[in-house]
Amino acid sequence: MSTPDHMNRRQALGRVGALLGGIVSAPTVAGVLSGCERISGPDWAPQTLTAEQNEMVDTIAEIIIPTTDTPGASAANVNRFIDALVGESYLPKDRDRFLRGLDDLNTRCKEKYGASFTECTGEQQRALVGELDDEKFGADAPEFDRENPPFFRMMKELTIIGYYTSEVGATQELKTSIVPGYYDGDVPYEKIGRAWSGAGT
Repeated sequence: MSTPDHMNRRQALGRVGALLGGIVSAPTVAGVLSGCERISGPDWAPQTLTAEQNEMVDTIAEIIIPTTDTPGASAANVNRFIDALVGESYLPKDRDRFLRGLDDLNTRCKEKYGASFTECTGEQQRALVGELDDEKFGADAPEFDRENPPFFRMMKELTIIGYYTSEVGATQELKTSIVPGYYDGDVPYEKIGRAWSGAGT
């Protein structure tokens, strides 16, 4: 890991903290600072996630940071970052919790819509991600265990960090809210560098 990339990761951790209430979960901090290799190229294939899980991660990340007038999480290959970090840098218990969260989301989809997450419509997928966001980040969300964060907490943290440590995120400004259905008017401007428009919520 080069020094500029390492510093970008530290800056991204700070941004995550500013956007998500000032606290970043311990597995994410440890994983990001230990570094991982984001592999690019046409022959890339997930090493930690199954093909279906990779598609789920890519879709969820794109819902969290959608394409607007700037590229979203999918264009930034955030799914590749998450596959590498979860596989290379997470402790086994945290990796298992993350993967189990994807399985639980599939079960929830089947119970609600009669189909797996990847088989759901875009509207259904966005609705489910919105529900997860409300449950973990809404006004009534319980305080999370920093050492053992829930799946969606990890997913959202990794999406933001993966985006801002990508070439796309480092060179272009994101102009959409990355918190579906949620607006926090008290986030200091100097901590995030720009105002968030709320588009796409």
